[in-house]
Amino acid sequence: MNRRMVLYVLCLIMRVEAVLLIPPLVIALVQREEMAAFGFLVAIAALLGASLLTLLKKPRKKVFYAREGFIIVALAWFVVSVFGALPFWVSGAIPNFIDSLFETVSGFTTTGASILTDVEAVPMSLLYWRSFTHWLGGMGVLVFVLAIMPLAKNSGNTMHILRAESPGPQVDKLVPRMHNSAKILYAIYVGMTLLQIVLLLAGGMPVFESVTTAFGTAGTGGFSVLNDSMASFSPYLQSVVTVFMVLFGINFNIFFLVIMREYYKILRNEELWVYLGLLFGSIILITINVLPMFASVGESFHHAAFQVASIMTTTGFATVDFNMWPQLSRTILVILMVLGACAGSTGGGIKTARVVLLGKSFVRDVRKLLRPRSVALIKMNDRTVEEDTVRGVHSYLTAYILIALISVLLISINNFSLETTVTSVVSCMNNIGPGLDLVGPMGNYAAFSGFSKLVLSADMLIGRLEIFPMLMLLVPATWKAR
Repeated sequence: MNRRMVLYVLCLIMRVEAVLLIPPLVIALVQREEMAAFGFLVAIAALLGASLLTLLKKPRKKVFYAREGFIIVALAWFVVSVFGALPFWVSGAIPNFIDSLFETVSGFTTTGASILTDVEAVPMSLLYWRSFTHWLGGMGVLVFVLAIMPLAKNSGNTMHILRAESPGPQVDKLVPRMHNSAKILYAIYVGMTLLQIVLLLAGGMPVFESVTTAFGTAGTGGFSVLNDSMASFSPYLQSVVTVFMVLFGINFNIFFLVIMREYYKILRNEELWVYLGLLFGSIILITINVLPMFASVGESFHHAAFQVASIMTTTGFATVDFNMWPQLSRTILVILMVLGACAGSTGGGIKTARVVLLGKSFVRDVRKLLRPRSVALIKMNDRTVEEDTVRGVHSYLTAYILIALISVLLISINNFSLETTVTSVVSCMNNIGPGLDLVGPMGNYAAFSGFSKLVLSADMLIGRLEIFPMLMLLVPATWKAR
């Protein structure tokens, strides 16, 4: 294993994070938030100091393979979360470091679970940083680094990083060079974010709220700067957020195909149609189910559409307390928590692509029981899916269930209701934020013990990196030299 290259990339990421802390530092200075400014300065100094490790051991070869890619991604997300938590902790806004770490991990993994009971009391600069972690984590910390600078001359090396960090059963390059693919992804990401900010401003939302809301929507994270999330905003602003939540839950390759005018490939994309079918089907069912709770069909549809989009894309914003909705509606939302958005989007969950592959794999296995000698290939989007990919989906689901069960067992030590315990784990593993009961849209995670917050933080990282990069850190063979 090229340990020096791993250290080199980690230190590079530390320097990038130090630069990204400058804008909230400027906000803190302008707003005269002395303690927040001090917190950002400490974090920047710590990051720059730690990044000097590369001066001691520079990599002889800037080459790495799949193993290094997984290790870099897993350690990078842990490092940015620990250092990113320092401003909250040092400033005193969140006095407990475990709480600060939980909030920061929740931000970077775009989960949106919070321990804050009064968000509006937090300094503006820290609220900006809290929301910006969503935006940065949405597309991926390493993808951001790849977009601004190539890590190696051979784009095949950087593909290992993208494969380890990007969500979904398989990763495709948009263009031959990985560095250029990352730039295209971020160009689309930035463009959509700016468009949403403009539309929010046009609806009368203040500048700061527009920027932070767009960050939360783009990263499908859900951190709000208001205690009631999106409830106090106008129907127009809520509708804008609804539309963009749906868009950011779509595979970004689709937007690239739109730019390239390859509409035939879009129409043949099975994951897209399943995603939209589940989305609109759920909206219709919940609209009918919650109709007695609202004054009109239009109002019922409006809130049903917002919450379905918010939960399925794992954003976590709320316009109403869906914890009070009928059992059918809440059950549908919990199912959507698990299913999640499309692969290659900023959303979480097990991904619609995996659901499609699991369904096709099930149908094939049933047919083989009837005709044992038949050879049946699984196709998706007119392409044959490799057996390694299908096995990877089954392995992912197995690991997902086992980790979820262990987490529920560990969290149950708090002696909360089964609804709170199960949905808190489901919410964190799928990077959603709100669950049901105590962790509903108008609740938070403050009541959980420090141990439980660490378990849930681990679940967030495991869910965001899709299990295997984090698990590889625990395998002794990972650290052995080749």
